[in-house]
Amino acid sequence: MIQVHPFVILIASIFTSNMIFSNFLGMCSFIAVSKEIPTAMGLGIAVTMVLSATTVLNYFVYWYILLPLGLEYLMYILFILVIAAFVQLLEMVMDRYLPTLYYALGIFLPLITVNCAILGVSLFMVTRQYTFLQTFAFGVGSGLGWALAITAMAGIRARLNENSIPEGLRGVPITLIITGIMALTFIGFSGMVQIQ
Repeated sequence: MIQVHPFVILIASIFTSNMIFSNFLGMCSFIAVSKEIPTAMGLGIAVTMVLSATTVLNYFVYWYILLPLGLEYLMYILFILVIAAFVQLLEMVMDRYLPTLYYALGIFLPLITVNCAILGVSLFMVTRQYTFLQTFAFGVGSGLGWALAITAMAGIRARLNENSIPEGLRGVPITLIITGIMALTFIGFSGMVQIQ
């Protein structure tokens, strides 16, 4: 097991090992939903909840079911099933208690299931052989880092005047350029702490 304090993993997964800016995982919903701040924050909170819960659930599935039974090759399938079930539960709760946000997120809420950042965090947890506390910190930190990234992008895009941008760069191209610049900014934090 890797001997890194869970707090270090939490901070690193928010800033220096951000899923968007260092691994570029979860880009499709990041680009599509980062147009308005409230919607981006709502999706960021939903992704944080899903990442926090499913990483812990997948920890138990891997270490207490798959590994003892020698079924590690089923890891991908079971991780995706856990993620899909939890997202379905979250979708039902949001439909019942937060209908405005539910309709604002639209198709992107069920697409959290196939967000590669969600599966990536669970796979990183396995390959890095994290303990339970490290896993929980990694899941929460990765979710918070993703939420920070999408909210910051929504703030920039809300202030961006599309009319002053050349026509060929409007929309997704300028969003990718801004994402690259933001990634360079987050690299500045890499001297503080990194996780492998």
